[in-house]
Amino acid sequence: MLFAETKYLAIFVPTKYDRQIEGTKSSLFLCKKMITKEQVHNLIEDRLEESNCFVVDLEIKEGNAISLEIDSMDGITVQDCMSFSRAVEHNLDREVEDFALQVSSPGLDKPFRVREQYYKNIGRKVKVVPVEGTVVKGELKEVNEDEIIVEYSYKERIEGRKKKETIIKQEKIKFNNIKETTIIISFK
Repeated sequence: MLFAETKYLAIFVPTKYDRQIEGTKSSLFLCKKMITKEQVHNLIEDRLEESNCFVVDLEIKEGNAISLEIDSMDGITVQDCMSFSRAVEHNLDREVEDFALQVSSPGLDKPFRVREQYYKNIGRKVKVVPVEGTVVKGELKEVNEDEIIVEYSYKERIEGRKKKETIIKQEKIKFNNIKETTIIISFK
């Protein structure tokens, strides 16, 4: 029953003896256990609760290349990344499950992928690309269950006045209408 729940990758490894004996095939196969997302998530679950962190992305690519992106409301330190790395490394056997592991923060230049990132970035300048409509750049003011509110300003000439006046507007954008949201990085 163990094999029903576990995935394996069989790799044929030719040897120099394969060419010497015609009509035979090598008996040398490498069988490596394929690691699943559920396995990795179970290994880091306790650490997530202890540290108040959340998973932004978890990918397992060909060859058991594990890529884990974590974040928290207070930000991520190198020590946090090391702690999550150890939680995975110390609980997997490299002899059975050969793997590569990369643990990192999501990065400022990448789009938001989970709702917790919206909550974390309330008060920051963001660029929201909707599925339908125009791009909105402004301050992320509020995050609700099904929408966000972005406040932005623009200058407009009001009839009877010489100078343009600044107009402040708030726009509600439903999550299902958001194609991409990124932080606007400013060095002012």
